Amino acid sequence: MRRALRLRAERRALMRAEGDLLAELKRLRIRVPQLTGALAASPEGLVLAADTEEAESVASLTAAALGVALRLTEATGQGGFRELLVQSERGYVATYAAGSSALLTLLAEPRINVGRLHLEARRSGARIGELVAGALDRPENT
Repeated sequence: MRRALRLRAERRALMRAEGDLLAELKRLRIRVPQLTGALAASPEGLVLAADTEEAESVASLTAAALGVALRLTEATGQGGFRELLVQSERGYVATYAAGSSALLTLLAEPRINVGRLHLEARRSGARIGELVAGALDRPENT
């Protein structure tokens, strides 16, 4: 019961941060025009903010990919998860750690400069991590 109440309180806190998270995603898409979608999600696959279609399914798949990435980094002794990049025929899907409580997943055109993608995504991921941590640290009645 306590765990359920704690999870509900965390979910409410994260939803209060949705506006700030969405603003950060929109700023990122302005800085990197080759992005076709962006979302912030919890490691469990809960959408925190999205500027893309099919956000729920992308967040769920991101959580599944995170699980595999964590096992892979653990099995190879490479340390904690930071980012995952998938290149396909029609572009990229990139996922970044955003603090300890969130993930940033981006969809990009195939012509994107991957170095620029990493640079801007890491900056936004850090900001998203700060926003999520701040929301979780704030008392519920504020």
